[in-house]
Amino acid sequence: MASDIGFWIRARLELAYFSGYALIMQRHIGGVGVVLRFQRVRPRRNDLFQPLKSAEITPRFLDQIIVALKRWKFDIISSDEVCRRAVRLASPRRFVCLTFDGASKDLITSAYPVLSRHRVPFTVYVPTAFPDGVGEAWWLALEALVARENRVSLIVDRKELHFNIRNASEKYQLHRFLESWMRSLPAPDLSMAINDLCKRYSIDLAALSRASSLDWSDLATLAADPLVTIGSATVNYPVLSNLKDNVAQREVTMGAAVARAAFHRPVRHFAYPFGDAAAFCRQHAGMVEEAGFVSAASAIPGVIEAAGRTSLYALPRISWDGRLRSLRALRVMLSGTMLPRPLMPPSTGTGNLGPEARPDTGLLS
Repeated sequence: MASDIGFWIRARLELAYFSGYALIMQRHIGGVGVVLRFQRVRPRRNDLFQPLKSAEITPRFLDQIIVALKRWKFDIISSDEVCRRAVRLASPRRFVCLTFDGASKDLITSAYPVLSRHRVPFTVYVPTAFPDGVGEAWWLALEALVARENRVSLIVDRKELHFNIRNASEKYQLHRFLESWMRSLPAPDLSMAINDLCKRYSIDLAALSRASSLDWSDLATLAADPLVTIGSATVNYPVLSNLKDNVAQREVTMGAAVARAAFHRPVRHFAYPFGDAAAFCRQHAGMVEEAGFVSAASAIPGVIEAAGRTSLYALPRISWDGRLRSLRALRVMLSGTMLPRPLMPPSTGTGNLGPEARPDTGLLS
């Protein structure tokens, strides 16, 4: 099944855990801590077609993660404290920082009850168009469309293409193709493509996007909690490397301005939309710093090093794969075992790190 974690990945994780290899290597490559990246938290579903399952965890597993982190004696810290520890000498205890991307509605309905019960700090990165009700969650619309239809027609590169998708395997194959294609498009072309598809197949993109996103009332509830850090993730959540520099800079600065005005407080932390090695370039880090942020989180896997060896404007994060419900696997990942050492993206081009950085060799990437 396309949504399964491979046997060999599971086997490597289990071997690293039970052999003690992960904890031994942690002393050498584990850094001072890690930043965990989550996206959606909601109850498990049994649908055969779940292309975004890797981006979901259940409230129960989130609870188990927090209990385990406390049992393993990790310090669970805020994004501000991550920045402090990243520039200081290493301390005896390693840390974990919990972060949530996308400002999904289930953060308030499913995740926050767990997080608040445990009284642990966390950060949520907000693309401000979504609580305003004008963001386009194209990835959710694409999932809904492919799940529902048995045949899909659309225009790609000025050609009309037709796809028969009668079973889960064919649906996964088409979803991978369309998601990759849409991720490569400039923002206006992406909006045109998803709106055309939604119109053809009667998907209410605006309603779907509003229903799936936190609103300003939800965010006010979170912002009132001193353990919650509100960060920015642009306005419309575009792939920054697909934008012209002036448009990318406007996304960064306007997202910051709207968030700061909404919460009447400094908004100090930023997350690159999507955040992988192709999603942003070195010049975007400069834009983020110029906009007054003190950190910028990527989705490039890695650990935080001490004494300034990790760039605060390309913080690595471990994106937890929701298909893998194993605390043993989590313990291995927290050790830094099998994670690449991230490098800053180049100043120009598509944002790829280059083969020496091996951005795709992370175990769960």
